[in-house]
Amino acid sequence: MDSLQDLGVVSCNCTELDKMTVFFYLFIYLFFIPCLWSCGLSLIVVVVRATGFIWTFLCSQCHSSLNLREIVFVIQSQSNTFHVRQAERRREDLLKQKQPVVLLLHSLSENEGDWSILPLLPYLSHSFGKNSSWIVFLEEETNVKLIALIKVLAKVDKNKEWFLGKPLFDEESTIIHHYAFAENPSIFKYPDFAASWALSTPLVVRLAKKVKEEPLKSDFTIDLKHEVALYIWDNGKGPHLTAVPELCTVPEDSPQASHCATTVSKKPPLCGEPVNKEDIFVAVKTCKKFHSERVPVIKKTWEKDALFLEYYSDHADPSIPTINLGVPNTERGHCGKTFAILQRFLSSAVPDTKWLLVVDDDTLISIPRLQVLLSCYDSSEPVSLGERYGYGLSQGGYSYITGGGGMVFSREAVVRLLKSGCKCYSNDAPDDMVLGMCLNALGLPVTHSPLFHQARPEDYARDLLAHQVPISFHKHWNIDPIAVFNKWLKDDFTASQDELKSAKTEL
Repeated sequence: MDSLQDLGVVSCNCTELDKMTVFFYLFIYLFFIPCLWSCGLSLIVVVVRATGFIWTFLCSQCHSSLNLREIVFVIQSQSNTFHVRQAERRREDLLKQKQPVVLLLHSLSENEGDWSILPLLPYLSHSFGKNSSWIVFLEEETNVKLIALIKVLAKVDKNKEWFLGKPLFDEESTIIHHYAFAENPSIFKYPDFAASWALSTPLVVRLAKKVKEEPLKSDFTIDLKHEVALYIWDNGKGPHLTAVPELCTVPEDSPQASHCATTVSKKPPLCGEPVNKEDIFVAVKTCKKFHSERVPVIKKTWEKDALFLEYYSDHADPSIPTINLGVPNTERGHCGKTFAILQRFLSSAVPDTKWLLVVDDDTLISIPRLQVLLSCYDSSEPVSLGERYGYGLSQGGYSYITGGGGMVFSREAVVRLLKSGCKCYSNDAPDDMVLGMCLNALGLPVTHSPLFHQARPEDYARDLLAHQVPISFHKHWNIDPIAVFNKWLKDDFTASQDELKSAKTEL
């Protein structure tokens, strides 16, 4: 994979020519005309030749000049109230530096699939393909130094196809990428969205045409950044990701950030005091065959952090204890069990809480970190939170919270789901996808947090996890789950609270 430095791209921006340079060229110009005139050439010919010579020279010096209005920023925002506020702050920060074009992704259309970027390309091509040179995507938490970023983009020939970003790669083949490049997983690079990433307009225009003419083939959207990179690369027919060292994910106040055009904050926002334990009810889905294998892991790791927790199984075991909801166990899907949990959550059988967390028996999760995250959300709104996946997004499909990383619902969301009459078409239907269909039919948003993880730490790029404070992981396969919990999810609670208070977000 090439980087801009490897390609030998050198910036020479016209706006950086100082006054002395301009006067120097003016002196040459004025001196050059009399010299040519004295050789017997007509004044008109002299002026034309001299002007052409100087203009060509100056243009060669300034071939990469870039106007701010040629850059369109797209903040990958979400429609939840908290995320709208975060995105608007990011836009305000950009506008305070300069006056670029800044779009909030969630507000561009009513199309549910636009968050997956590819369905949005025809709109971007039509609206900005003729008067812009770059589309720059960034997340709500991406800090941008506009002048530095303009200098980076000015190094690149905007008339060619470019795909720029901070590269991530897999160290081993992973299920979340469908085991792509199994023989050499690290060969394929995909962008870290938190660092921002950019597409040149020629590439956007071509991809937009392709999206319109050829329906997107993938049914599932799982890891968007990897899937976008695969689509652009197109089995070698399109450009690969070019690394840009100035696109960073180090903290803004880090010594390493001095050369960076973008940075991120590793600390999660603290929007107030963490949600009380009394406000969260935890439902663990299990079955008899895992009572002795998986449940003990929960009891040794995160169960103690949950005040209200129940285990739901196909077999009542008083030693745990488990509750039999009367729903037969299924090898997959578990929709019947999950909907029974939703009904129980609203009943008098359990404490009246603001939030419901539904997890698998092999989910590893930090309840204290979840308490901090939930301080940013309004439980009176219909909130559905977790790691967002998509199904059939290019054909009018829907988003859903993938179950393994944990699904969080506000009470209001559960009330609306059950009042709608939405239900499972079978007990073994995929519960997370059925819930996604129901939410989509109700017009209720699914809210994504990258801190929830459907897979193990080994399944994610090391550089991605380096700037996260993860909330959950999933699966015990081929790992020591207790060691994973202790490494990735266990906190010195006092120390972590002090750090989080220093990062408090004023709402």
